[in-house]
Amino acid sequence: MATGYLHSMESLGTLDGPGIRTVFFLQGCPLRCHFCHNPDTQEFTQRQPIEPEEVLRLAGRYRPYYGEDGGVTFSGGEPLSQPAFVQEALMLLKEEGYNTCIDTSGVASPKAVKKMLPYIDRFLLDIKDFTPEAFEELTSVKMRHLHNFFQTILEGEFEGKIWIRHVMMPGRTDNEEDMDKLVKVIEPLRPWIDRIEILPYHVMGVDKYKELGRTYALEGMPAMDKAKAKELEAYARKQFFGEEHVA
Repeated sequence: MATGYLHSMESLGTLDGPGIRTVFFLQGCPLRCHFCHNPDTQEFTQRQPIEPEEVLRLAGRYRPYYGEDGGVTFSGGEPLSQPAFVQEALMLLKEEGYNTCIDTSGVASPKAVKKMLPYIDRFLLDIKDFTPEAFEELTSVKMRHLHNFFQTILEGEFEGKIWIRHVMMPGRTDNEEDMDKLVKVIEPLRPWIDRIEILPYHVMGVDKYKELGRTYALEGMPAMDKAKAKELEAYARKQFFGEEHVA
C-alpha cells in the first residue's frame, strides 16, 4: 500500500472541478512556476502522511454534498509526482462510484499516467505558456514533458474529459495573439476538451515567499484585470469551440 504526503485538504471546494468536491492538495512539485501562490507545496517533504483508505473515508464523509457533478480532486503541488499513491486512491474511489479529477501541469511519468487513465473522469490541465522558451523560463522545466502528456492521452484511450486552464499574466499573455497560441497548443486534445478557463494572475501568494526567505520572481507585476481576462477567455473559447459553444 502506497503512502501519500498531504499538504492540505479542502472539504467542500467549488473551484477545482465541476460541482462540490473534496480536494486533496498533495506535497511536492517538479515545477517552479514564477506565479506559484503556494510555494510551500513545492518541496518533496513527507509533510503529512495519508493512506488511500483515508482518502476514501474522508470522501465518504462529504459525499452527501457532492450532488450529480461533484466528487474528489487531487491537486497540489503536482499530484502526479506521487503516482503510486494517487493511482491506488483513484482505484478505491472508482470502485465506490466517485467522480475523480486530477489538477495537473502534465509534467509526469507517461507510464504512470497511462496506468491511471481508466480511473480518471477529468483532468484539469494547466497550460503554463505556449512556446518551449517561455514555458521553460516560467516553470524551470522543459515543455516536452507537456507534449509527452498529450501523447499519453492520444495513445491511452482516455474516456474522460479535459478542462484547460491558463494563468494569465498582465503584459505577458493578456492578448488575442497569445490566446491563439493557446488554442494551437491544445488542438491535439480537441476530442477531450469541453472547457477553457482563464485564471487571472493575482498577488496573494507574495507574502509566502517572504516568509520562506525566497525571492519572488514577478515582484512588481500587478494583478491581472479580471474583466480583461474574462474577455480573453471568451475569445479563446470562441476560437476553439466556435460560436455555438457555451461553457
